[in-house]
Amino acid sequence: MTDTLGYRSIIGVMTPAMNTVVQPELESLRPPGVTNQMQRFRLGGERISDDLDSEATRLMDCHPAALAIGLTTDAGPGGVKKLQERCRGLASSLGVPVFNASTACHEALRRLDAGTIAIVTPFDVDTNRVIANNAVDAGFTVAAVAGTDAPSLPEICETPPEDIEAAFLEVAISDCDAILQVGTALPVCGLLASLEALTGKPVVACNAALYWQTLRHLGITDPIDGFGHLLAEH
Repeated sequence: MTDTLGYRSIIGVMTPAMNTVVQPELESLRPPGVTNQMQRFRLGGERISDDLDSEATRLMDCHPAALAIGLTTDAGPGGVKKLQERCRGLASSLGVPVFNASTACHEALRRLDAGTIAIVTPFDVDTNRVIANNAVDAGFTVAAVAGTDAPSLPEICETPPEDIEAAFLEVAISDCDAILQVGTALPVCGLLASLEALTGKPVVACNAALYWQTLRHLGITDPIDGFGHLLAEH
């Protein structure tokens, strides 16, 4: 039997417990015949999350075709590689592909042929240096970085649109091929079309990149309009 609502695919979406942005943003990107099924996990510990594996196992009860982990770990030294290792381990144990927002961003930038990038984050100057270093380690040249300097992780979700736009305008004057946004709690997907028009640059938003990578891996190639060049044209 085929799932009545998810007749094309069921995607398991996971996000940190305090993140109120991933779920509505990925729901706004969902094409017909695809459903997103949510599970939350807590951050912390040397392995990024101590309960990620157990929560992912619970999510498998609804038989998703893939898991999309709504998390970027670019803010920690070596964080991108650590998250990718966790995802590989999960994929092996669960038997479905597991994607994450950090490496999805890198794949999206490469698809756009963006070698030199600018970065927008919800973080402060010190954290932004780490994020830039992780981007360099992934093979990109970083022309500029700007952050909205949220006081805490939960408050990233409360960032006003005008603060986000100001950060994008700050980095857009650099000689970059595209603008990358990290931090899955920063509400950017709904602004993508206006940000690309405002800056004149293609924008890779981490939640959009995660969903794009997951859909395309599952063979769902529908153009999704209104959310930037990546989802509409690739």
